Amino acid sequence: MSAPGGADTERRLAWLRGGELPQTHNARTIAALASNPGCARRALLDAAATRKQDIAEHAGFPVPFGMSPFALSRGVVFERQLKDDPGGLLLALLRETLNLDIAEVGFTDLNDVGGSPDLAVRHARTKAVLTGRPDQRGTLFDHPLLRFRVGGRHAYLEPDLIAFRHDDTFHVVEIKSFAVIDGQADPAKVAAAAIQSAVYVLAMRDLVGDTATVHHESVLICPRDFANTPLATTLDVRKQLGVLERQLSRIAAIDSVLAHVPADVSFSLDADEKGVPQRDPGDLLRDLKRVDANYSPECLASCELCYLCRDEAGGSTSVLGKSVREELGGIESVPRALKLARGDDPLPVPEDLQEAAAILRRAAGLRRDALGTAWAQTR
Repeated sequence: MSAPGGADTERRLAWLRGGELPQTHNARTIAALASNPGCARRALLDAAATRKQDIAEHAGFPVPFGMSPFALSRGVVFERQLKDDPGGLLLALLRETLNLDIAEVGFTDLNDVGGSPDLAVRHARTKAVLTGRPDQRGTLFDHPLLRFRVGGRHAYLEPDLIAFRHDDTFHVVEIKSFAVIDGQADPAKVAAAAIQSAVYVLAMRDLVGDTATVHHESVLICPRDFANTPLATTLDVRKQLGVLERQLSRIAAIDSVLAHVPADVSFSLDADEKGVPQRDPGDLLRDLKRVDANYSPECLASCELCYLCRDEAGGSTSVLGKSVREELGGIESVPRALKLARGDDPLPVPEDLQEAAAILRRAAGLRRDALGTAWAQTR
């Protein structure tokens, strides 16, 4: 198979995938992409809807993303507990959390449209139901299929959530399996839930347009303590909405990213009829490295290619974090930053780096003074 030189965007993305069916996006993948908009590698892998985890593993840098079977099972049981009786426990939680006086609800499951697997058909059904006539509108909508624009292309989102409507105002309801223990939940998991909720809020707003309002407060439902007793709370995602909109606006259209990628680059695994990759791992790794990455430590929590990019970025200031990299300006090498700090860099300091070099020398001097004082006090 030869590279599709000069082909249109969709054909080039299909070439990158290796002819496999595109993977379905979710709020986590979009939130991860938005957190690092300058990474062309991540943008391209997501735009092509590739199997990033399988690619990373075959290239020799596997990442243990995903929940344990126990956590998945616990999450399914907790979700069923709420959804099997939406007019009971779930409604009571929403009524109390949002301070609403609602006696009953109408529950609509949008997960299936006559057995059709076509995402466009499911999205059209979701839009028709959520923007229908007032006398046909329900209250609770499970598994609405949303659409979100990323990098100049639309991605369908299949969230495991409920859209709750009251007086033509929607609230995104997320059910998570991580526990709230003694009134406290893991801050990282809550933050991830907030940014994912923001993705859903933006997608819902795009879907309903002027026909309804999507509130900036979403509802998060988690197990309380070590039981399956549900606890609901609101998440104000206005800050996350602002961050998400700004970051996504900075992501270049995928056409401009493709313009800088050699036409023969492919992320195909060349899987056989049993799904076993046949491609040489070294060949795959070489093609991955032909696309620029923008590694930072935050990638470890959200990107399947993080171990590869961290290994590749060894010795660069990017491994120290975005704030350090920005403070160092254009100094991209840790060894050179250290030489500039000591004042023994044999290379002339360019004019645009002289301020950063002066700050480094000053910081190194303060460190020497502090260490010298501390050593003297111990004697």
